[in-house]
Amino acid sequence: MTKDEVFDIISDAGYAILGTVEGDQPKVRPMAPYLHENQLLTALVPNARTISQIKKNPNVEACFVDRKMCFCRVSGKGKISNDLNKKQILWDNVPNLRQYFSEPADPNFTLLEIDITNVEAMNPYQTEPEKIKLFN
Repeated sequence: MTKDEVFDIISDAGYAILGTVEGDQPKVRPMAPYLHENQLLTALVPNARTISQIKKNPNVEACFVDRKMCFCRVSGKGKISNDLNKKQILWDNVPNLRQYFSEPADPNFTLLEIDITNVEAMNPYQTEPEKIKLFN
Protein backbone atom coordinates (compact mmCIF):
# COMPACT_ATOMS: atom_id res chain seq x y z
CA MET A 1 0.00 0.00 0.00
CA THR A 2 1.34 3.45 -0.90
CA LYS A 3 1.36 6.56 1.22
CA ASP A 4 -1.08 8.17 -1.26
CA GLU A 5 -3.50 5.30 -0.61
CA VAL A 6 -3.16 5.94 3.12
CA PHE A 7 -3.85 9.65 2.58
CA ASP A 8 -6.97 8.60 0.63
CA ILE A 9 -8.15 6.36 3.49
CA ILE A 10 -7.75 9.19 6.00
CA SER A 11 -9.50 11.66 3.70
CA ASP A 12 -12.34 9.30 2.77
CA ALA A 13 -12.99 8.17 6.34
CA GLY A 14 -13.40 11.70 7.67
CA TYR A 15 -13.67 10.35 11.22
CA ALA A 16 -11.39 8.16 13.26
CA ILE A 17 -11.66 6.18 16.44
CA LEU A 18 -9.11 7.64 18.84
CA GLY A 19 -7.72 5.40 21.55
CA THR A 20 -6.10 6.49 24.79
CA VAL A 21 -5.22 4.58 27.94
CA GLU A 22 -6.67 5.00 31.41
CA GLY A 23 -4.96 2.79 33.95
CA ASP A 24 -4.71 -0.55 32.17
CA GLN A 25 -7.88 -0.05 30.10
CA PRO A 26 -8.03 1.31 26.53
CA LYS A 27 -10.60 4.08 25.99
CA VAL A 28 -11.86 4.89 22.49
CA ARG A 29 -14.05 7.59 21.04
CA PRO A 30 -14.93 9.00 17.59
CA MET A 31 -13.04 12.12 16.55
CA ALA A 32 -12.67 14.27 13.43
CA PRO A 33 -8.90 14.70 13.13
CA TYR A 34 -7.07 16.50 10.36
CA LEU A 35 -3.70 15.36 9.01
CA HIS A 36 -1.28 18.31 8.99
CA GLU A 37 2.38 17.74 8.23
CA ASN A 38 3.52 14.96 10.59
CA GLN A 39 0.64 15.43 13.02
CA LEU A 40 -3.00 14.66 13.49
CA LEU A 41 -4.87 17.63 14.91
CA THR A 42 -8.23 17.31 16.65
CA ALA A 43 -10.40 19.38 18.95
CA LEU A 44 -11.37 18.67 22.54
CA VAL A 45 -13.51 20.46 25.09
CA PRO A 46 -11.69 21.54 28.28
CA ASN A 47 -13.28 18.98 30.60
CA ALA A 48 -12.81 15.98 28.27
CA ARG A 49 -11.47 12.88 30.04
CA THR A 50 -9.21 12.50 27.01
CA ILE A 51 -7.09 15.38 28.33
CA SER A 52 -6.30 13.78 31.69
CA GLN A 53 -5.68 10.42 30.01
CA ILE A 54 -3.14 11.94 27.60
CA LYS A 55 -1.42 13.88 30.39
CA LYS A 56 -0.93 10.59 32.28
CA ASN A 57 -0.03 8.52 29.20
CA PRO A 58 0.60 10.33 25.90
CA ASN A 59 0.51 7.14 23.79
CA VAL A 60 -2.49 7.32 21.46
CA GLU A 61 -3.73 5.64 18.32
CA ALA A 62 -6.30 6.66 15.72
CA CYS A 63 -7.93 4.15 13.40
CA PHE A 64 -9.46 5.27 10.09
CA VAL A 65 -11.68 2.98 7.98
CA ASP A 66 -12.88 3.96 4.51
CA ARG A 67 -15.96 2.82 2.59
CA LYS A 68 -14.01 -0.03 0.94
CA MET A 69 -12.99 -1.40 4.37
CA CYS A 70 -9.38 -0.33 3.91
CA PHE A 71 -7.99 0.91 7.20
CA CYS A 72 -4.98 2.61 8.68
CA ARG A 73 -3.83 2.89 12.26
CA VAL A 74 -1.88 6.00 13.17
CA SER A 75 0.08 5.76 16.42
CA GLY A 76 1.77 8.64 18.15
CA LYS A 77 2.33 10.84 21.15
CA GLY A 78 -0.49 13.20 22.08
CA LYS A 79 -0.07 16.60 23.67
CA ILE A 80 -2.58 19.23 24.70
CA SER A 81 -2.00 22.58 23.00
CA ASN A 82 -3.49 26.03 22.53
CA ASP A 83 -1.49 26.81 19.37
CA LEU A 84 -3.81 29.29 17.63
CA ASN A 85 -2.21 28.74 14.20
CA LYS A 86 -2.89 25.00 14.36
CA LYS A 87 -6.38 25.60 15.73
CA GLN A 88 -7.01 27.80 12.68
CA ILE A 89 -5.78 25.04 10.35
CA LEU A 90 -8.10 22.55 12.02
CA TRP A 91 -10.99 25.06 11.95
CA ASP A 92 -10.48 25.69 8.22
CA ASN A 93 -10.48 21.97 7.40
CA VAL A 94 -13.08 20.45 9.76
CA PRO A 95 -16.32 22.41 9.23
CA ASN A 96 -18.32 20.53 11.88
CA LEU A 97 -16.25 22.25 14.61
CA ARG A 98 -18.55 25.25 14.14
CA GLN A 99 -21.33 23.41 15.95
CA TYR A 100 -19.16 23.15 19.08
CA PHE A 101 -17.01 26.29 19.06
CA SER A 102 -17.52 29.93 18.03
CA GLU A 103 -14.01 30.41 16.57
CA PRO A 104 -10.46 29.04 16.86
CA ALA A 105 -9.81 31.38 19.82
CA ASP A 106 -12.90 30.07 21.68
CA PRO A 107 -11.68 29.32 25.24
CA ASN A 108 -13.54 25.99 25.11
CA PHE A 109 -11.54 24.87 22.03
CA THR A 110 -8.64 22.75 23.26
CA LEU A 111 -6.29 21.32 20.66
CA LEU A 112 -4.88 17.82 20.69
CA GLU A 113 -1.72 17.46 18.61
CA ILE A 114 -0.63 13.90 17.87
CA ASP A 115 2.98 13.54 16.72
CA ILE A 116 2.86 10.54 14.40
CA THR A 117 5.35 7.78 15.20
CA ASN A 118 3.94 4.80 13.28
CA VAL A 119 1.40 4.10 10.53
CA GLU A 120 0.05 0.70 9.52
CA ALA A 121 -2.45 0.17 6.73
CA MET A 122 -4.27 -2.70 5.11
CA ASN A 123 -6.83 -3.33 2.40
CA PRO A 124 -9.38 -6.17 2.53
CA TYR A 125 -7.23 -8.36 0.27
CA GLN A 126 -4.14 -8.31 2.46
CA THR A 127 -3.54 -10.78 5.27
CA GLU A 128 -1.64 -8.38 7.51
CA PRO A 129 -1.07 -4.61 7.71
CA GLU A 130 1.95 -2.90 6.19
CA LYS A 131 4.06 -0.26 7.88
CA ILE A 132 3.87 2.93 5.84
CA LYS A 133 6.20 5.92 6.07
CA LEU A 134 4.04 9.00 5.44
CA PHE A 135 6.68 11.67 5.93
CA ASN A 136 10.44 11.83 5.50
